[in-house]
Amino acid sequence: MNDTSSEITPEVVAEHGLTKDEYALIEQHMGRTPNMTELGVFSVMWSEHCSYKSSRKFLAKLPTSGPQVIQGPGENAGVIHIGDGMAAIFKMESHNHPSFIEPYQGAATGVGGIMRDVFTMGARPVANMNALRFGSPDHPKTKHLVSGVVSGIGGYGNCIGVPTVGGEVNFDPSYNGNILVNAMCVGLAQTDKIFYATASGIGAPVVYVGSKTGRDGIHGATMASAEFDDASDEKRPTVQVGDPFTEKLLLEACLELMASDAIIAIQDMGAAGLTSSSVEMASKGEIGIELDLDKVPCRETFMTAYEMLLSESQERMLMVLKPGREGEAEEIFHRWGLDFSVIGVLTDTKRMVIKHEGSVVADMPLAPLADGAPAYNRPHVSTPKRDVIDSENVTPPCDDATALMRLMGTPDLASRRWIWEQYDHMVMGDTIARPGGDAAMVRVHGTKKALAISTDVTPRYCYADPVEGGKQAVVETWRNISATGALPLAITNCLNFGNPERPEIMGQFVDCLDGMGQACIALDYPVVSGNVSLYNETNGTGILPTPAIGGVGLIEDYETSIGLAMDQKELTILVLGETKGHLGCSLYLRDLVGASELGAPPPVDLQLERKTGDFLRAHIQAGLIHCAHDVADGGLLVALAEMAMAGKTGCDIHYQPETASHGFWFGEDQGRYVIGATKEKSNKIIELAKEANIECLSLGVSAGQDLTFANGVSISITDLRKTNENWLPNYMSSELA
Repeated sequence: MNDTSSEITPEVVAEHGLTKDEYALIEQHMGRTPNMTELGVFSVMWSEHCSYKSSRKFLAKLPTSGPQVIQGPGENAGVIHIGDGMAAIFKMESHNHPSFIEPYQGAATGVGGIMRDVFTMGARPVANMNALRFGSPDHPKTKHLVSGVVSGIGGYGNCIGVPTVGGEVNFDPSYNGNILVNAMCVGLAQTDKIFYATASGIGAPVVYVGSKTGRDGIHGATMASAEFDDASDEKRPTVQVGDPFTEKLLLEACLELMASDAIIAIQDMGAAGLTSSSVEMASKGEIGIELDLDKVPCRETFMTAYEMLLSESQERMLMVLKPGREGEAEEIFHRWGLDFSVIGVLTDTKRMVIKHEGSVVADMPLAPLADGAPAYNRPHVSTPKRDVIDSENVTPPCDDATALMRLMGTPDLASRRWIWEQYDHMVMGDTIARPGGDAAMVRVHGTKKALAISTDVTPRYCYADPVEGGKQAVVETWRNISATGALPLAITNCLNFGNPERPEIMGQFVDCLDGMGQACIALDYPVVSGNVSLYNETNGTGILPTPAIGGVGLIEDYETSIGLAMDQKELTILVLGETKGHLGCSLYLRDLVGASELGAPPPVDLQLERKTGDFLRAHIQAGLIHCAHDVADGGLLVALAEMAMAGKTGCDIHYQPETASHGFWFGEDQGRYVIGATKEKSNKIIELAKEANIECLSLGVSAGQDLTFANGVSISITDLRKTNENWLPNYMSSELA
């Protein structure tokens, strides 16, 4: 074996993101000093990004099972039943650090990577979503980052021909030095054609397919597991470079081979590349693996074993095939213009043996690489509780009509049309609900079924009260899906936090997961996949805790679904759920009042959420409700305005709050939906709600082209739409000029 252990110094160990104690543990597992190649392998496999060493203990507490679940966390993506022998396969993942350094390629390869996670399991991707967080609009980097990330998402997704059907975008100063780019993909597969990453069969060939290996992305997983500093731009070489046209070829070639029975196991070469894919497949099968790097297709000359093993070059897969099927597979991949090479074999050693240039350059036990990474129970402290703000004690800065107009032109509430119009959201021809609504909706091709998909989280709630914020993040996607008439089935997540070595940050993580778990149990809405992204901070300043949730639901007949558009006259406008006027942590308080202390976030009553959401869906399916929209950021009046703008119809508001109207209209009380129904049907809904002990209040009727208040003040829907839609293109115009 080539011995380069003399090169390993404490400084080298630290550069690999390992502590002194972790290095000592590696020596213990090895029974000797590792060489540089082996150190590199341990470094990426024990990185936070790959090992979840700070989070594993707490992730295990999340509910992950249910009658709808085929495969929960632990595979490339989660899998759920959707009936008739079909499954939805989905996952969300982060590409935060690369996107900050190189926004176009970082975002593009994030999209490519999450799609590979899905089609690796045998699914054809049918929809992409994203959850994006940028810094303050007035930060000098923000416009550049928005432009690059949006272009990267659109460039990759549009080229590969998978629709980007929705997502969310927020701005906050906490993301100035560390943006978040979370990508989600949903695919469809037959339940009897799902592929896993568990290798089996001693002597079975290990096959490399896809693009050639280069030096891009080396130490990408390690970089994603460290906080930024002022020299972060120097990490540009660790950002991968993607090619969506090659990914399209890889997708089709993989699905063609999957139609046969030649594949034993398959794994995307994502973070940590060839290392993680080979380790994960072999360790899951509790066998060994031997690789000959001389057979790895390379696009650069004189690559070392270290570089080949740690490269994160894109559009690559590792497979284990049934012996004798190599020729069949090779013909398929060559026909699609892709590399194909048998680079190894499965063994009975439970070790990873790497050969290069005729020598063994690494020989390591697999168990410590996979499940033997240290699992930390880091110290954590809970966030102190804040006082509840009484809306009566908040002096409104202006009248309610003016407040609404101002809020609709703020960065967090402004229309995202400028963004989603850059995405092809109609390709494949199955997109039913375009971006801009509560949940995207994509038809299950050739059927009446449709998937409803939503991403959401409210970081300011999570910062103020992580438990309530964690609940709300889950519930918000559940409400978004319910508002279409679809049944929410399961979630994926992308848990973005700062440095877990700081007890207050670890406390945010632990408590957010507590809230998420409570919500998932109460709603029968399990976690089937996900990702953890820690160390999202720069020079010691962390992001707001951002546990992004991606929810997937199902509707049996998409023709029974509804949207938020209030698009006909003389609809009675009702609000389901109780309004107390909770202004704590509201956009009204932050953006209009300018309060430095935002108070406690609105509490989430999980039992009431379940009852109200079930009530809403039942009566959508019964045909009683014409349109619906959940009440979220900005409160009741913002929700009503969004429905009016979507339907290009005004509303005569008859209801007049007795006191603190700003609290009533702009408070962000949870568990509420604004619905529209004909007069006859609305009377029935009011009656049924009373029987179910669900608050139901009549606000007014759809009419005209203005939003008219009970006091006679009115706002033109046209003016409201202009304010709402102009902010983002006006903001970006200087960047694009």
